[in-house]
Amino acid sequence: MSSGAKEAILAAAKRTAQAHGYGGLSFRDLAEEVGIKAASIYHHFPSKAELGAAVAKRYWEDTAAQLEAMLSDNPDPLRCLSQYPELFRTALTRSNRICLCSFMAAEYDDLPATVRKEVQAFADVNVAWLVKVLSAAAVVGPEHIQTRARAIFAAVAGAQLMARSRSDIALFDTVIESYRAAGLLPA
Repeated sequence: MSSGAKEAILAAAKRTAQAHGYGGLSFRDLAEEVGIKAASIYHHFPSKAELGAAVAKRYWEDTAAQLEAMLSDNPDPLRCLSQYPELFRTALTRSNRICLCSFMAAEYDDLPATVRKEVQAFADVNVAWLVKVLSAAAVVGPEHIQTRARAIFAAVAGAQLMARSRSDIALFDTVIESYRAAGLLPA
């Protein structure tokens, strides 16, 4: 099977997991969406756990690249902090999907260990980036940076979850604005 087919499987798995989580990943459904036989998926992903881990890893790697690109395109840390929620908002604009790793984190007890590791890496990447940007922005003292980074990550992911549950992207925007008004995010 070509690398193009593997990429198509990963893309389909990402869309599915953003809408239905790890539990929604079905080799039969993915094969139908990609236009291949279900058995062909096993060539690249011998198990659902391997597919779930691969899609979650690709997701956090892509997010890490987006975060670094945001910082390199705009070295103003306050501006980067202001733009951060947009990464989560974008998923909502795509058929009311949410962050793949946030969805999988809600299924944590039912995830294989390899998938859990990649889901945790997503949170770690986001918090580490936020720590770096908060440090550069000097908006909180060094003793509070880690706590603030975790709060921002959790708050933005939570705003996305609220908006998805109501199919209302305007709710996401309103909640993010309330975080800015409260001082959690820069205005």
